Amino acid sequence: MIGPFGLHPKQTMRSRALPLAKELTRRGHQVCLFMPPWHTPEEADKTWQEDGVTLCYVPLHGGAVGITWRLIRETLAWQPDVVHGFKPKAYSGLALWWLWQFHRRRLRLVLDADDWEGWGGWNEREPYTAVQKHFFAWQERWGLTHCHALTVASRALETIALSRGIPPERVVYVPNGPGIGNQLSVIGNRSTDYRSPISDHRPTLLIYSRFFEFEVGRLAAILRGVHTAVPNLHVLLVGQSLFDADAAQFQQLLAVGGLLEAITDVGWVEPEKLPELLSQADVGIYLMDDTLLNRTKCPVKLADMLAVGVPVVAEAAGQVSEYVVHGRNGLLRPSGDVAGLTADLIHLLQNPAECQRLSTQAITHIQTHFSWEKLTATLQTAYTRL
Repeated sequence: MIGPFGLHPKQTMRSRALPLAKELTRRGHQVCLFMPPWHTPEEADKTWQEDGVTLCYVPLHGGAVGITWRLIRETLAWQPDVVHGFKPKAYSGLALWWLWQFHRRRLRLVLDADDWEGWGGWNEREPYTAVQKHFFAWQERWGLTHCHALTVASRALETIALSRGIPPERVVYVPNGPGIGNQLSVIGNRSTDYRSPISDHRPTLLIYSRFFEFEVGRLAAILRGVHTAVPNLHVLLVGQSLFDADAAQFQQLLAVGGLLEAITDVGWVEPEKLPELLSQADVGIYLMDDTLLNRTKCPVKLADMLAVGVPVVAEAAGQVSEYVVHGRNGLLRPSGDVAGLTADLIHLLQNPAECQRLSTQAITHIQTHFSWEKLTATLQTAYTRL
């Protein structure tokens, strides 16, 4: 497996590639992840193992050409049967381009798409140069059609791939499981009587987000409405905003709305501590603007909340409705329905028995449809066909 970056701070390799790799290893395969840790250069040229999976951070010298060449050399030296590149852009996209040109008769090459990277996607959000944006958009277009198999994390990406003439047998739907899957054993059975010390026995609403998928003013308006109906509301805020401007605007809106005293902001949390922390909430909220970027995403954070038994009130954009089944493990509203989302949150926070019913179904739904064991079985079948 080849990644465009390391395990952190971006999460594709940690939350998607690595769980698949670990499960493949448990099934008797040998798996190695090759990545350039350009976000954390002090870790360059490091090799280690996690649960039988070999992870290799390549050196960061020689610029884009040097890093890409090192990825290619390390990959070929490992003598794989299948090379699975995660994201079609940047270093992993360049490495797959080279391997397709010169080694596609010997190696089976698989591309993974878990976001839309080009126009309408990350090109609109990240501060790339004009040259980078055009290049990444070209990489994405080229990569989707130049691989032996394409794994996609969302139904929207699957639709895009099929619309571009990619044969259906080459497109493999592999959504995300919970990113905290390996830590779920620390959670016991949830109870309507259980309340964490952090919430001081108050109804607790969980916001687990990086705040770039929606307009933060909408979230602030919902919180004001819920707080009016549930004066002893406690809001547990987990995660660090991807963009500083979003975080600053949200804090300002909370202050204006008089909500700061209701907030416990724990920021970024170590993965092993997440299950216990998330499970302290009674209800979660997950907002998504109805954009191409959001429709093609497969939100791991949403899977995490449901996996620990937090019923979620969410906006039905893209993959969200695959994870939240209305009335079964949470409640759905159209994107932008502030009044409806507010009413649903108030209803659940004031009805613990309903929360408990949805909580039980949330855990069952994730275990049944989105366990990494099940998802890896689909991937292994695709590899075998190759």
